[in-house]
Amino acid sequence: MNSDFSKGFWLAGAYNVFGMLVFSKFLTNPVLAAVDPNVFSWLGQVAIILWGLAYWSVAKSYRHVPLLVIVFAIEKLVYSLTWLAWLLAKGSTIPAIAAESPLSAMFFAVYGAGDFAFFLFFAWAAWVSTVRKSSK
Repeated sequence: MNSDFSKGFWLAGAYNVFGMLVFSKFLTNPVLAAVDPNVFSWLGQVAIILWGLAYWSVAKSYRHVPLLVIVFAIEKLVYSLTWLAWLLAKGSTIPAIAAESPLSAMFFAVYGAGDFAFFLFFAWAAWVSTVRKSSK
């Protein structure tokens, strides 16, 4: 099970790092920041990549830092809720975004679903790590 959890941290890191690099066209896609500057400014995009690197940094030692894993879960929940709020307020603009940048439209249509999946993963990893620590 530990190996499976480690793989989940690697996958979460790849989701952030490679996902952001692909959809931002290596931080050169102006559409992401134009559509949601609060979350996807250049600095926001870099921060997302840094979160991914943080996930990778604890992939083999997550059991020793369950409180940090809880922070990861909260971070993913915040991004999920932010995405959901954006979809409710501006989701109808996705076709217009697609006319300008299909890649960006795809990103805005789905990114929060992945964040929610990783929220569940991190919450589970933190819970399992905490339960195991308290049972020893």
